[in-house]
Amino acid sequence: MNQRSPGSPSACWEEVNCVMLFLAGEAKNLGPSSGPNRLRDLCTFCTISLDQEEVYRTKVYEKSVSPFYGEDFYFEIPRPFQCLSFYVYAKSMFQIRDLPVGKVAIRKEDLYKYCGKENWFQLQPVDPHSEVQGKVHLEMKLNELITENGSICQQLVVQIIACQGLPLISGQNCDPYATVTLVGPARSDQKKTKVKKKTSDPQFEETFHFEVTRSSSYKGRSHFHVEEEDIEKLEIKVELWNNGNLAQDVFLGETRVSVKILRNDHIHRAWYLLQPKGNGTKSKPDDLGSLRLKVTYTEDNVLPSACYTALRNLMLKSPDVKPISASAAHVLGDICRESVGYEALLPVVRLLLHHNRLLPFLTSVAALELENTQEANTIFRGNSLATRCIDDMMKIVGRSYLTVTLKPVLNEIFESNKTCEIDPVKLKEGDNVEVNKENLQGYVQKVFTSITQSSSSCSPLMCDVFRSLRQLASKRFPADPHVQYSAVSSFIFLRFFAVAVLSPHTFQLRAHHPVSPEISRTLTLISKTIQSLGSWGSLSKNKLVRHCSCFCCDSSFKETYMYDFFKLFQEDECIEKVKKFLDEISSNVSKESSGVEDSFVLKEGEVHKRAQGRKRIGQKNFKKRWLRVTNQELSYHKQKGKEALCVIPVKNILSVEKLEESAFNRKNMFQVIHSEKPLYVQAGNCVETNSWIEVLSQVSRCNPGRLSTFHPSAYVGGFWLCCKETNESTPGCKPCTATLANIQLDIDCDRETERIFSFFSSSRSRLQKMEDACAGMSVYLGQQEDCSAFTIQDPKETFRTIKELGEVLDDLQAHHDLKGALTDEPGTM
Repeated sequence: MNQRSPGSPSACWEEVNCVMLFLAGEAKNLGPSSGPNRLRDLCTFCTISLDQEEVYRTKVYEKSVSPFYGEDFYFEIPRPFQCLSFYVYAKSMFQIRDLPVGKVAIRKEDLYKYCGKENWFQLQPVDPHSEVQGKVHLEMKLNELITENGSICQQLVVQIIACQGLPLISGQNCDPYATVTLVGPARSDQKKTKVKKKTSDPQFEETFHFEVTRSSSYKGRSHFHVEEEDIEKLEIKVELWNNGNLAQDVFLGETRVSVKILRNDHIHRAWYLLQPKGNGTKSKPDDLGSLRLKVTYTEDNVLPSACYTALRNLMLKSPDVKPISASAAHVLGDICRESVGYEALLPVVRLLLHHNRLLPFLTSVAALELENTQEANTIFRGNSLATRCIDDMMKIVGRSYLTVTLKPVLNEIFESNKTCEIDPVKLKEGDNVEVNKENLQGYVQKVFTSITQSSSSCSPLMCDVFRSLRQLASKRFPADPHVQYSAVSSFIFLRFFAVAVLSPHTFQLRAHHPVSPEISRTLTLISKTIQSLGSWGSLSKNKLVRHCSCFCCDSSFKETYMYDFFKLFQEDECIEKVKKFLDEISSNVSKESSGVEDSFVLKEGEVHKRAQGRKRIGQKNFKKRWLRVTNQELSYHKQKGKEALCVIPVKNILSVEKLEESAFNRKNMFQVIHSEKPLYVQAGNCVETNSWIEVLSQVSRCNPGRLSTFHPSAYVGGFWLCCKETNESTPGCKPCTATLANIQLDIDCDRETERIFSFFSSSRSRLQKMEDACAGMSVYLGQQEDCSAFTIQDPKETFRTIKELGEVLDDLQAHHDLKGALTDEPGTM
C-alpha cells in the first residue's frame, strides 16, 4: 500500500488501506483420526500468514488434541495480498522441524463472509504444491503461416510478460523461471524461460511458438480455420518454479488457459492468479480437525482531506458540548454499542488525542458514568464508554511506559523459565510446590516493585486523566476516603499492567514466537496477583483485614491455593507502596525530569543487514545480525548478548523509511538514514518491517535536522537507482512519510475520520431511531419506552447534533459515490 504523511492533505483519491483483527481461538480433534500420528503427545501452536509470509504465531499449547489458543492479533496490512492463512503446527522433541498439522486459507475476496463472526473451519492438508501466491501476465494469439511447400498451418504464440507477488523462499526473494506447455489429448510440448535472479516480480518478456495443427492435413487450402475439436481440447499450462541450483526446484504455482478463448479474440492479454498444482483437486483428505476463528477485516477508502473537514470539526467539538451525551462522539458510541461494542471509539480517541482534545472529553464521559454509579466499590468496573475510551488512551500513549516498567522483568521471566505452578491439581511429577511458590513470589515481587517505582515514567496525559478521575470520584463519594484510590487503581492495575503481564505480545513487549505453556501459566498467576495487589490502595487497614478473612469467597481468588499464596504479601509496607504510587501518578504536582534518562530496550530481534562498506571485502553482503533499539541508541550485534559491532546514537538518526525492493532485490527492507552512510536492513516479514520503522521513527521524532526528503532506493554503481542522480550527496527525490509535526503518534486524521464515517454509515438505522427517540421525548416531555437503549439527557441538544450529523454524513457519502463512479473499471484478471 502506498503511504502518505499522516494527517496531510491529499490532492487525489487515496488507495484502499486494510486493517485486520484476528482471534486465534481454539482447535479440536487435531491430527489424523487414527494411526500413530495422533497428536495426543505433541504440543501445538498456530501461525498467521499473509499468502506465504508468516506475520504472527501463538504460544505453544500443552499436549492436547483440542487446544484453546485464545489470542488476539491486530495489525494493519502493509502490502497487497491474496490469501489469509492459519497454520497449525505440532512441536516434537524428536523432530528438527515443526510438523504441519493442517491449515485454513481464506481468499481476500471471501473475508467479508466471515467478518465479525466466529466460524469453525475444517483444517486442510499442507501440501507444498498448494502453497502458492502471485499472478502471471500472459498474451496469446493465433498466427496463420505458409510453409515452404505452400501449405498453411496455424501457430499459437504465447508471451510470458511478467509475474508479481511470488513468495519468499527461506526468507529471500526467489530465482523464478516459467515453463510453458501446450497440452492436448496426445501431446505435451514444453518450453522454458530464462531464470530471473532474486526477484518476486520478474519481467520475462519471452515469447514461445507452438504448432497447433499439422500442415500436411490442409495442403492447398487458401483459407484456414482451426477445427473446433482441436480448439476444445488444447490448453496452455504455465508453471512457475524457483531455481534450486544444487537443490530441488520449488513449485510456485500454475495457471491453465484454454486455447478456445482465441475463437473470439485474435489476441488475448490478461493477468491470472497462480493456482495450486492441478488447481488443488485431490481426493478427500483425512479428517485433520478444525479451527475456530473470528476474523474482522475492514478497508478504508481514504478521500482527500477537504472532504472530512465538516465531520472532523463536529467530532472535535464534542468535549465542549453540554451535556456530553449530546456530543457527536458520545452519540457514535451509543448507536454502535449493540453492533460492535465500543470498537467505534478507538478512531474517536485517536482523533481527539492528535488535536489535544482528549482530556476534556474523557473527564466529561467519566463524570457522566459516575452520576450513574451507586456504590463506591463498583467504580469503573464495567465495560462502558468511559472505561473503553480510557483503555484505548492508555494503550496508545502508554506503550513506552510499559516497555520501561515491565520489559526487563518479563525478559527475565521468559529466559529463566522457572516453574511456578502452585495449583496442587496441575503439579507435575517431581514438582515441589514450596519451591514453585518461592519462584512465583520472587517474580511477583519484581513486577510489583517495578510498577510501584515507575511513577516518573508515567505518561503526562495518563497522569492528567488519573488526577481528574481522582477528583471526580472524591466529589461523587465524599464519605469514602479510599474511593480516590480505587478510581485510579481500577485502570492502572486491572486494565493496564495486569493485562500487559498476561499478554505481553499485545503491547509489543515480547515477540510473537511460541512460548512454553509453563511460561504462559506463570504470567497468568502473576497477573492475577498483581490485580489484587493493586486494589490495596482502595482499602483501609481495617477493611483489608475483613477483606482477607473472606478471600476464599472473593471473586478474584476463587481458588484456595491463590488465597494461601496471596497471604505472603499481606504487609503494611505493600499497602503504603501502592498508595504512594497512586498518589504520585495522580497528584497535582508535575514531575520534572532529572535530565538523566536510564537506557531501556524498545525493540530487538534478528534481521538481515547489508554491510556498510567499512571493509574492502564483502561490501555487498547481507548477514544475520541482532538489531537492538533503546531510547538512546541503535546497535547491531553478531548475536544476541554479544558486543555491539556498530552503535548509532538515536540523536543522529535523520529519517527512517522503507526501501524499494528493486534496490537489492529483497522484500521487507527499510533504511535508517543518519549522519554517516544509510543502514539498510531486511526484516523478517512485512508487519515486522512496519514495527521497526514505527519504533525508530518514534524514538527519533524530535531530533534536530530531520530530513524532509529521502531516496527510496540505493546508491549503486555510481548513481541513485531511484532518480539516476550521480552525486551520492544529492538531496532525496521523494518526501519523507513523516515529519516533526505529525510523527508524534503517527495518527492519520483523515483515515481516522473515514473510520468514524464508516461506523456511522453502518449504523444509520440506529441513528434514525435515536433521532426519533429525541423527538418523542421533546413532544411528550419525558422518557419514553423506546428511549431506554440510548443515553439522552437533553433531547433537544441531542436532536440538533443528530440532524447535523445526518447532513455531514450525506455529503461525505456523495464524495464516496463520486469516487466509486470514477474508479469502477473492469479488471483484466
